[in-house]
Amino acid sequence: MPPSSPVRYEPSVETPHPKEAEIGASILDSMRKIREKTFADYGRAMRSVHAKGHGALKGELRVLPGLPGVLAQGLFAKPGTYPAVLRLSTTPGDILDDSISTPRGLSIKVSGVEGERLPGSEGATTQDFVLVNGPAFQSSPSMFAQNLKLLEKTTDRLDRTKKAVSAISRGLESLIEAFGGESAKLQALGGHPETHILGETFYSQAPIRYGAYIAKVSVAPISAELKELKGAPLDLNRRSDGLREAVVDFFHRHGGEWEIRVQLCADLDTMPVEDASVLWPEDRSPYIPVGRITVEPQEAWSDGKAAAIDEGLSFSPWHGLAAHQPLGVVMRLRRTAYAASAAFRAARNGHSNEEPKTLDAIPV
Repeated sequence: MPPSSPVRYEPSVETPHPKEAEIGASILDSMRKIREKTFADYGRAMRSVHAKGHGALKGELRVLPGLPGVLAQGLFAKPGTYPAVLRLSTTPGDILDDSISTPRGLSIKVSGVEGERLPGSEGATTQDFVLVNGPAFQSSPSMFAQNLKLLEKTTDRLDRTKKAVSAISRGLESLIEAFGGESAKLQALGGHPETHILGETFYSQAPIRYGAYIAKVSVAPISAELKELKGAPLDLNRRSDGLREAVVDFFHRHGGEWEIRVQLCADLDTMPVEDASVLWPEDRSPYIPVGRITVEPQEAWSDGKAAAIDEGLSFSPWHGLAAHQPLGVVMRLRRTAYAASAAFRAARNGHSNEEPKTLDAIPV
């Protein structure tokens, strides 16, 4: 059940970070340098983060019927079915061997969504959700900017060094987890366990406006075949594209279904808007289903799919409805950073930077 008195959205829930402009400038500079390095390496422009795609899927998002008023907000205000595409990825800005195991991401673009738009998204009918496989952001914004400087310095083709760091980090991460802890920094440096990407639950980490309220979003596998992959080991040794191969193999044989869930903010003290590193307590406000994403068996990676989704689309939480305005310093910093990355790729790779009118042309 949703909390009895969820916090209502007011502009005052956002408070600018005292060093927001300085942190933003540092992040933009690091991302620019990462893009320039990878462009020189690969001869084509890559995303500054989440450069490597592991699956490109086409399906639909269905809003659940009978939602109570506090959940029937924005895109989820009334039952309906929308075309959607999904992109699975890993976080670095360079294309690494999959044995360098790093955090995973899921980006979703929903089409045909009508309503008042976010600034910069006028005229479009898309709603994006950009998610990663951890419920809270890895660090403070200033620490993230410092970590990005580290990634900037290691963005190159020295895979051998990164494989060694990844293997060592996984060993340390396993030790930490055995004693009940988890190190976000180790995972970001390549300590993420070698598991199947399709078993992951993905999170927005930072909040969004949820119509009259405030919420975080998650997407969790619910079909039996996907649930079986939770924590399932995956041997990525000598398999540079092992994650992609596993995704392609799965969708040759199965479809998949995920639940899209929201966690309403019940208390700004324990569930802050500005500090995305704070885990919102689920005993105060659990994640509640509001929709389902269904993908039929299909070719999960092909030249056509890669061109249309991986290369041809950009994903940003700022593509969408005003009712789902991204909130907090992390989301505000993403607005400019993601737009700059998309513009760089469009200019260098010679494709449009406009949001698609429909998803009809994307192959299955």
